[in-house]
Amino acid sequence: MDLHFDDAKLRQRIEMQLSRVEQANKFSAAMFFDHDHAFQDGSQHQQEVASTCKLLLQNAVILWNYQSLSEHVINTPSLDERRQIIDAIRRGNVITLTHVNMRGEYTFTSPSANDEVFNIRKIKAFQIN
Repeated sequence: MDLHFDDAKLRQRIEMQLSRVEQANKFSAAMFFDHDHAFQDGSQHQQEVASTCKLLLQNAVILWNYQSLSEHVINTPSLDERRQIIDAIRRGNVITLTHVNMRGEYTFTSPSANDEVFNIRKIKAFQIN
């Protein structure tokens, strides 16, 4: 493939990837919002635990985003609409926090918290041509 600096498609792909990296960096910073995004004290082990917890939270949000998008696709009756949604997902980025209350209070004691929400069998059985 012959690449030129004036290749519009190449520039668009690069801009899209840079946008995704920038969004991932903002996402990571948002998950670590206190103390100007820096550890103020603690041993190396405590800092590693905090970093691991941050990574776990980031992955939980991303999983939730994939789960929500999957359910949306599965529950869309129109094949054309499903294709449009899947295309938008492919062009977009699941690393987003717009729906997360970062300073909220969360409880995981509700019986509904253990209900099956992510039906992997249904997702695996789903096909789009």
